[in-house]
Amino acid sequence: MKAIKLHGAKDLRLEQVDDPAMPQAGEVLIRVRAVGICGSDLHMYESGRIGYTDAVESFILGHEFMGEVLAVGDTALDGNHQPLEIGQRVAVDPATPCWHCEMCEKGHPNLCWNLAFHGLYPDAGALQERMIVSSRNCFPMPDSISDGAGTLLETLGVAIHAIDLSKIKLTDTVAVIGCGPVGLLIIQLVKLVGASKIYAFDKFDWRVEKAQELGAEAWNVDSIDAVSKIEDLTHGRGVDVSIEVAWADHSVQMAADMARLGGRLVLVGIPVDDQIRLSHAVARRKGLTIMMVRRMKHSYPRAIDLATSGKVELDSLISHHFSLAETATAFEKNFNYEHGIHKIIVDI
Repeated sequence: MKAIKLHGAKDLRLEQVDDPAMPQAGEVLIRVRAVGICGSDLHMYESGRIGYTDAVESFILGHEFMGEVLAVGDTALDGNHQPLEIGQRVAVDPATPCWHCEMCEKGHPNLCWNLAFHGLYPDAGALQERMIVSSRNCFPMPDSISDGAGTLLETLGVAIHAIDLSKIKLTDTVAVIGCGPVGLLIIQLVKLVGASKIYAFDKFDWRVEKAQELGAEAWNVDSIDAVSKIEDLTHGRGVDVSIEVAWADHSVQMAADMARLGGRLVLVGIPVDDQIRLSHAVARRKGLTIMMVRRMKHSYPRAIDLATSGKVELDSLISHHFSLAETATAFEKNFNYEHGIHKIIVDI
């Protein structure tokens, strides 16, 4: 079968790989139908590294994905503890916790000591035609959710987890820095939970315009002094919650500067060099509560409910489709942030 392998920085190749074996107990074989490209994929694409994880050998990227069940192993129950059936379309949580370590037992599987993650070296991702996944990671998708939108359920899950950590209250004011797919989903969720004002910032005009369409007041950070803008709008108070969803460089300090005294700072973005740049004095003197977002915790049922109810829009965030053979081109265009790109879907 065909798969895309990353062999080094910006070196993606279409190759023939072995077909997967038949699923064992608690596993399913799926035909991958769609994969989304994520910002963390772009980190691996750029340098073969994210955080302190290095890809020392070629491997398959892709962690936002959905597929069709081809075969089921014994006791193959889905994430809702229901039997899976051949032919079902399923969204797949890429994170596989051990379920028995200290953090799993305490209800934090996203912090599992033994976590495996599809698309993060050394665990193969979804840019391949077929793959074996844990049945517990699979969540059946209703017909109303398209294949492309199914890949965005993972993205929405991260946004849900960020909102949970932010503890946004009714009438809170919120700043969102970074209007990529996660940021745009966070804007939609912030609106749903009842924030009185949503201020959004990005450096690409088409993202700013999309944020405005979704209900935020939004500006290009290259055109204004974003921190001064928030000071003016809030009469020097700052916002209750500031959420950084960009590449975590100077944007972290910007987010902290926007937060009020006693405010909450939620960090979602992943820095290229694995370093946070933040004035200790600003964070300390403001008494900020700083929350770090580590993936999600059993968010797929909530994400599916939001998507099927129409409360969150997914399909409108998809801007481009590419075939598996065009994956290298898709990554190049996304990495260069070519005009109009929001979410790219690789259709397999």
